[in-house]
Amino acid sequence: MAATHAHVPLPRPLVRPPVELELLIPAFNEQRRLPSTVAATLDYLAGRPWSSAVVVVDNNSADGTLDVLERFAGSPVPVHAIGCSDQGKGAAVRRGIETSSARFIGFADADNATPVETLDRVMGLLRAGHGAVIASRHAPGARLAVEQSALRRGGGLMFRTLARLSLPGVADTQCGFKFFSGPLARAVARDCHVDGFAFDVELLAHVVRAGRDVVEVPVVWHDVPGSTFSARRDGLRSMADLLRISLAR
Repeated sequence: MAATHAHVPLPRPLVRPPVELELLIPAFNEQRRLPSTVAATLDYLAGRPWSSAVVVVDNNSADGTLDVLERFAGSPVPVHAIGCSDQGKGAAVRRGIETSSARFIGFADADNATPVETLDRVMGLLRAGHGAVIASRHAPGARLAVEQSALRRGGGLMFRTLARLSLPGVADTQCGFKFFSGPLARAVARDCHVDGFAFDVELLAHVVRAGRDVVEVPVVWHDVPGSTFSARRDGLRSMADLLRISLAR
C-alpha cells in the first residue's frame, strides 16, 4: 500500500524569528510564476554565509498563490507567508517591512526577472554601510536580455522623467529588486502612503531625505511575461502618485 504523508502547513507566525536578511516577494495571483522563483531563491540562499528567510506577502490573491507555497514547508531557508488586505504592491511591501526584524530587508518581484545572484554584490554593499542598494537596468553595464515593446519603453521613459523630480540621481527606480538597512527601511516605510507601483519612488525618496545613499547595481534583466501591471489601469495612477511624491518634498 502506498505510504501516506501528513500535510505540513506553511508556517505563518505573527512574529518571525530574526535573521540577517529577509527577502520579501509581494504576490497577487502568482500561482504560475511564484514556485520557480521561490525554488531558485531558496537554492541560492542555502549556500550563502548569512542567515535569511523568504517572506511571501499575499495581496488578496484569488488563485492558488498560497497553496503552491506548501511544497516549501520545512525548507532549510524558512519560507513565511503573510497577508495584506490593502491592494497594491506598495501596500504589500510596506506590510512586509513593518513586520520584519531583520538586519537587512529587501523585496524582489515574483517573476525572477533580476538574477537572485545579484544579492552577492548587494549584501557586500549593505554590510559596508550603504543605506539602500537597488538593481538597475539603466546604470552603466546593465542590459536587457530581451527588449521590451515600444509601448513599455515609451511608458518607462515617461515614468523615469517624472521620477527624476524626486530622485534626480537615480537612473532606475522601478527594477523590482531593492534592499535596505533594516532599521532604515522600517523608519522610512512609516512615512510611505502610496499603495501602487510608484511606491518604489516614494520609499527611495524618503531614504534620500533621511540623509542615506542609494547605490545602483547594474544587472542583466529579463522581461518575463505575466506581469500584473496594466498600462491603462496602473499607468495614470502611477503618474499621479509621482506628482504627489514630488510635491511632498
